[in-house]
Amino acid sequence: MTSSVSRFRRCRQETFSLLRLGLPIWGAQLAQSGMSAADVIMSGRSGATDLAAVSVGASLWVPLMLLMTGTLMGLTPIVAYQVGAQALDRVKAKVHQTLWVALALGFISMLALLAGAPAVFRLMEIPTDVAGPASRYLSAVACGIPAVAIYQALRAFSDGMRLTRPTLWISLLGLAVNIPSNFVLIYGGPGLETLLGSALPAPLRQLPAMGATGCGVATAISMWVMCLGMMFYTWRSRRYAGIALWTRPDLPRWREVGELLYLGLPIGLAIFFEVTLFTVVTLLVAYLGEVTVAAHQIALNVTSILFMLPLSLSMALTVRVGNRLGAEDPRGAAFVAWNGVFVGLLLALLNSLLIWLLAAPVVSFYTDDTTVSSLAMSLILLAMLFQISDSLQVNLAGALRGYKDTRMVMGITLVAYWIIGLGSGHLLGRGMDGLLAPLGVHGYWIGLNAGLTSAALLLGWRLWHCSRTRARNLGRSGRIAAATQEGA
Repeated sequence: MTSSVSRFRRCRQETFSLLRLGLPIWGAQLAQSGMSAADVIMSGRSGATDLAAVSVGASLWVPLMLLMTGTLMGLTPIVAYQVGAQALDRVKAKVHQTLWVALALGFISMLALLAGAPAVFRLMEIPTDVAGPASRYLSAVACGIPAVAIYQALRAFSDGMRLTRPTLWISLLGLAVNIPSNFVLIYGGPGLETLLGSALPAPLRQLPAMGATGCGVATAISMWVMCLGMMFYTWRSRRYAGIALWTRPDLPRWREVGELLYLGLPIGLAIFFEVTLFTVVTLLVAYLGEVTVAAHQIALNVTSILFMLPLSLSMALTVRVGNRLGAEDPRGAAFVAWNGVFVGLLLALLNSLLIWLLAAPVVSFYTDDTTVSSLAMSLILLAMLFQISDSLQVNLAGALRGYKDTRMVMGITLVAYWIIGLGSGHLLGRGMDGLLAPLGVHGYWIGLNAGLTSAALLLGWRLWHCSRTRARNLGRSGRIAAATQEGA
């Protein structure tokens, strides 16, 4: 009985610590999603062409940004490990090397967008009336990509230090800048005059309405505000005083740069595989017509919002596991990992309950077309299963990042998403002549469930293997050290 009470108390304490880390990350993720939503809503009110330009442009820069920022997330387990080992003197050099990588990735990504977007639009046969505004939108956004890279490196450092609240405040600052900047730059003087009336000064009435281009400029401004805000906070806050981050910079050291890329690039690729999977599925269901595409997009948007909570928990789990491993406590790391996965499962069940209770009013907010809403509802009910497997796989992956086991996660996600998920979804969606009737968009969603479930099973096996191996290795090294002392 005492043992059960002690275990329950330990689970409760660890869950509290995990949520204390994860909830600010969740708030930051929602704020950043709010910026994306503001871009879509405000550009849509400017006109269909501007909305199409922003949507097409975002389909290029967002996956590229996620690949870049996912790579920089490799710093989080590195810093968390050093914090757990109480080796803060080693953190500064790790962060400086990551900042060099961030600068390189940021400028490479910026140049890729500036030079490659027109060619991609021609290849995709985007109509010229959309391709022109989309290119100008991307040119503006590209100027902010280096800022995103620096911000993400500093965010990964702060998260690894177990300081996640700064990310929340800086993200809210970005949202607070993004919305008014969007309004001024998208709608210009006419929009301001509609809002403020005759009280608007004459010079402001002359501001041009830039449409999609203005949305891109506002996004870039928000990116730089967040970057500079994070730089200022990490410079001035006493919470980072023991690191002395902004003193004499370290020159690039290729060994430590290699360590970051060894850990981080698989993280970035795994995120890229997942994001592009959903993009490809959206393209594949396009042949079914605009009603199906609209319903599919509504269901994806709802599930993406709910996914923010387990995603944030997984990022906190990386830190907690890395801390315990840095303290040479592999059994504690295993406990933290599996407790976090269980908490993620409970949150997934909560998300599924919310879907069951709120699906109808939420869908009615998106559309009043009964055909679209009926199809969207059927997909959202499938998403109840989606939530469980998705939460499990993302939290298992987060725990494995804490173990610095990122290449296997990348391999598992590639197989699960693109071979099992997309393969089975395409087979069920299109059917086979004389053998299998096509299930349409429902077949693709069943395939997504299959891919995420297989990812959860494979990642669960990998976490079990890693936790057992790490505990066994520490026990063996402890026995060797004891035998050495006895012999001496």
